[in-house]
Amino acid sequence: MNSKQMKFGTKAIHAGVSPDPSTGAIMTPIFQTSTYVQKSPGDHLGYEYSRTHNPTRTALQNSLAALENGKHGLCFSSGLGAIDSVVKLFNPGDEIISTSDLYGGTYRLFTKVFERYGIKFHFVSMADPEGLSAYVNENTRMVWVETPTNPMMNIIDLKAMAAFSKKHGLLLAVDNTFASPYLQNPLDMGADIVMHSVTKYLGGHSDVVMGALVVNDDELASRLAFLQNACGATPGPQDCFLVLRGIKTLHLRMERHCQNGKTIAAYLKNHPKVEKVYWPGFEDHPNHEIAKKQMRDFGGMISFTLVGNSLEDAKRVMESFQLFALAESLGGVESLCGHPASMTHASIPKAEREKVGLVDSLIRLSVGVEDAEDLKNDLANALSSI
Repeated sequence: MNSKQMKFGTKAIHAGVSPDPSTGAIMTPIFQTSTYVQKSPGDHLGYEYSRTHNPTRTALQNSLAALENGKHGLCFSSGLGAIDSVVKLFNPGDEIISTSDLYGGTYRLFTKVFERYGIKFHFVSMADPEGLSAYVNENTRMVWVETPTNPMMNIIDLKAMAAFSKKHGLLLAVDNTFASPYLQNPLDMGADIVMHSVTKYLGGHSDVVMGALVVNDDELASRLAFLQNACGATPGPQDCFLVLRGIKTLHLRMERHCQNGKTIAAYLKNHPKVEKVYWPGFEDHPNHEIAKKQMRDFGGMISFTLVGNSLEDAKRVMESFQLFALAESLGGVESLCGHPASMTHASIPKAEREKVGLVDSLIRLSVGVEDAEDLKNDLANALSSI
């Protein structure tokens, strides 16, 4: 069956992979090799050197492309390695419009690395796509979007952004990490590039660091594949194997993440010590209707602030958790909590953070797949510490 005919759950298990032809092994083997024997110079079986191609990585790239309804998948040794290759498509003097609420590592890469090489970035709210016209000039090349955003859970209208980008002849790149391909497929809404921190929901078990890009355009894929090989930020076959295994339960895990996320968001919203809860599933979320249109559900990522906005209170809550582990990252089966202001977004200046609402008491939760009642009890105990 063609992967385009498959429903998502079938696609997660079967698309892009097939039994090993040499043994019949149902799981893609780990091709733990750096090089490949050639019959004659240039006469080989499609593989020469594992930085360039590796059969385990090829299977994963095909699987990821199928999940995003794309034509070409490319894997990198980290999410930032993937973003790095996207920005290397451009030249000194080029300009990129980026959402103002985004992962701190992306902001750091844009401002501390690529600005030094003459690429200019505009960090702006994308609540009104047409309002971005003021930032477009003859040097503008790309729009960079996260939705939902990290950590404020803002929703950006992807169809509107695609129309805006097409109107101005710009590439549209979407970081789809928070949603995963299960909840959202940006290529279907007009994006040119979809990026994932595969570390998160795609891997799903907190045991891999990896990034990926998925595109439809052949020429764009060729340019990115050149950068992938030339710059060398490629993952090893063991990591690719682990992600292939993780993907097989992506649909099952995401169903539970969404179910638990809804339960926890509602609990927090009604708690007297909680000031604000950021989760796109609430009807009063500013772009809830857009989220309903472009996402299949609302996910397990939640941010909240405390009454009084005390940094010490936030620390005490996070130190009191038993099940929500205080750790970087997200998207694993186990629940995690983080403090963006001092962890994932510490590279963004305080004044810039607070412009988008990222205050000192903001706590970000990655709601896992544990029993929801146990997670609620853990929150109740932690919040009772303040």
